[in-house]
Amino acid sequence: MSGAFDLDPRLAGDTFVVGDLPLCRVLLMRDARYAWLVLVPRRAGLTEVADLPAEDRATLWREVDRAAEALRAVAPCDKINIGALGNVVRQLHVHVVARVEGDAAWPGPVWGFGVAEPYGDGAAENRIVAIGQWLTRFGGSQPAGDGSLPPP
Repeated sequence: MSGAFDLDPRLAGDTFVVGDLPLCRVLLMRDARYAWLVLVPRRAGLTEVADLPAEDRATLWREVDRAAEALRAVAPCDKINIGALGNVVRQLHVHVVARVEGDAAWPGPVWGFGVAEPYGDGAAENRIVAIGQWLTRFGGSQPAGDGSLPPP
């Protein structure tokens, strides 16, 4: 677990950066069909939740809870789905997805279902700002012009 934290290229390509919580980088999936966050512990070489020290595991689940609360606040939903699959991207990451009865994949899982739909003009930015503002209440930070958003 030594070394620098690097975000897996597939995660980087599939997401926008929302900001950082004390342990995790918070990402928004580039799929407008769902309010979908991905939390990635900023620790090198992790593939399983069990790879985290006990204190970091506890922090991870607190941050997952905060992400779920943020999603419920900005994207009202019927259910929150949480999963740490890692079958395609080995780097430890946790999906937190706000589900609405009747959404594109309901009642099945969102993973691997259909084709991602891009956000419309300004929609991703608006969602990132709303979630980021909510998360800053809990020690999170938002990116500052890091180029993670597409040009207008």
